Amino acid sequence: MAVLADAAIALLAESGMRGLTHRAVEARAGMPPGTTSAYLRTRQALIEAVVQRLADLDRADLGGHELPAGPPPTTPGPPLSPADLDQLAAGIAGVLDHWLSAGRDRTLARYACLLEAVHRPQLRTILQHGAVLRAQAEDLLARAGAPDPRRQGQQFVAYVDGLLFDRLVGAGALSAPPPGTPASRADLTAAVRDLLRALTT
Repeated sequence: MAVLADAAIALLAESGMRGLTHRAVEARAGMPPGTTSAYLRTRQALIEAVVQRLADLDRADLGGHELPAGPPPTTPGPPLSPADLDQLAAGIAGVLDHWLSAGRDRTLARYACLLEAVHRPQLRTILQHGAVLRAQAEDLLARAGAPDPRRQGQQFVAYVDGLLFDRLVGAGALSAPPPGTPASRADLTAAVRDLLRALTT
């Protein structure tokens, strides 16, 4: 199943939703005709498999940068110091830089799925894994002393997602250091750190 989902991600990155067909997935994965429909009968099932694969890979990326990857604990953790926030900013920047470089196809596929959900509301329920990130942001900001962690957690995730989108396709892509370089990570770290400080002071 992961092979098919990875092939679908590559197709979404290359051609968008228009290029995502069962036959194209099989061709990209090197599988015999009918394989995709045997496992993922409908287009929605195919998109669901892509979204689940993206969520699994995102969790692995977060864990690899020592960032929370699952729902926040039921009891709050210890308070976060300014040094903790700096370390958190560096970890988030590392993930963003990865999603702009080696993980660029996944980022493009993620946005393609989100845009598809605008026109197909039935897909929205399978695109809710971002709720975990918002809950984590709320928990971290509460531990850092933010005055309104719920609202600010939502804002933080929206800002970071906007930063990623801008670096991927917007004006920021023209002026930012090339993704995958130390300069890119330093630039992203500064942007995330500035936001964290603004939200917690």
